[in-house]
Amino acid sequence: MGIDVAEQIQPIRGMNDVLPAEIGTWQYFEACARELLSAYGYEEIRVPVVEHTELFKRAIGEHTDVVGKEMYTFIDRGGDSLTLRPEATAGIVRALISNGLLRGQRHKLWCLGPMFRHETPQAGRYRQFWQIDVEAVGCPGPDVDAELIALSARLWQNLGVPGLQLQVNSLGTPESRRAYRAHLVEYLRAHESQLDADSQRRLAGNPLRVLDSKNPEMQELIRGAPLLTEHLDPESRAHFEELCAMLRAVGVPYEINPRLVRGLDYYNRTVFEWITSSTGAQNAVCSGGRYDGLIAQLGGDATPAVGFALGVERLIALLVSAGRTPAAVHPDVYVVVSGGPQAMRQALQLVERLRSERPGVRFELNVGGGNFKAQFRRADRSGAALALILGEEELARGVVGVKPLRDTSGQSECPIVQLAPGLDAALAAARAAPVPGQ
Repeated sequence: MGIDVAEQIQPIRGMNDVLPAEIGTWQYFEACARELLSAYGYEEIRVPVVEHTELFKRAIGEHTDVVGKEMYTFIDRGGDSLTLRPEATAGIVRALISNGLLRGQRHKLWCLGPMFRHETPQAGRYRQFWQIDVEAVGCPGPDVDAELIALSARLWQNLGVPGLQLQVNSLGTPESRRAYRAHLVEYLRAHESQLDADSQRRLAGNPLRVLDSKNPEMQELIRGAPLLTEHLDPESRAHFEELCAMLRAVGVPYEINPRLVRGLDYYNRTVFEWITSSTGAQNAVCSGGRYDGLIAQLGGDATPAVGFALGVERLIALLVSAGRTPAAVHPDVYVVVSGGPQAMRQALQLVERLRSERPGVRFELNVGGGNFKAQFRRADRSGAALALILGEEELARGVVGVKPLRDTSGQSECPIVQLAPGLDAALAAARAAPVPGQ
């Protein structure tokens, strides 16, 4: 009889692994973001990936695509309806309220983590995707809107990501938006036969989202729709004009896009997106806006707020295409061991001592056995500049062999007791040696 081979378990569609060969770019991006956010006075906050479903229904809006079609929702063993977070703002607001951190206080916060939406996977869109979320709570004016946008522009500059374009718009207040909505519905009803199925569905629950349709056949109809910017209340218009003046003052180019509405119900006044033409239909890299009514809507004190979220996977793709991936990290020294358990004990003792004495030097100890030839192949593949050799002969003589891996001049030896000072000179020479074939 044949041996049954267990069927391999495949990853869930739209949920991807980040492999060691890719993680360096992620860590580079995260380090740049952390440094910049700290420089702007933002503090990190970490909130759960699971919240009560009601939080997202109340915050995002029941008629949005996110709540209506995309959330991962389940009933737990206690009978509660829970949801994997589709975005971070609602959870951060919940944390501020439930921990008593409002009451007139101001906060500048950010978080990094995975979000979950059951969408059709495609380039730049995943069902588990990572975001950096940045929120400024307690400031009502356009100055904080402008600073947040300037922060994002500086991040692209620091990362060396070219070609991102900023689009801005104002959604006004909920009252002015309701007045505009009536004009928009009247227009769309008059052309209802030209709406695709998705837009007909949105017309009943969230008509502003019709303006966000990516269907090419809908674009001429959308261009003829009334403009939200023509129905702004005076305060929202003044807020938007001052924001634009501040962006010009700090040299951040922008384009006013009157069709930019965003997909979540909690936005008011300022909305913005950074877009790229290099990721297909999913071209928004960073999106955000003001949500002055959300905190009160969720039971907190009425508090103005603004924020943005940026998609990590899309930024990583831009870094790769721009050639901004960091060099791989290699060990400095690879330790080759032969001679049984006694040699391995001696090697482990030596390497741990050296790691304490030389914390700036990266050591990789050969584990798992192998003859000298196999170990030197591993040493070469590791990218180390230097090999230390500890075998039976070296143990008997009380020395360690030192071999530069970047030339063929052979190996030199030095006593164990002199290894720490001798290692620095040997490593410096090995690093300076030319790489064969270059």
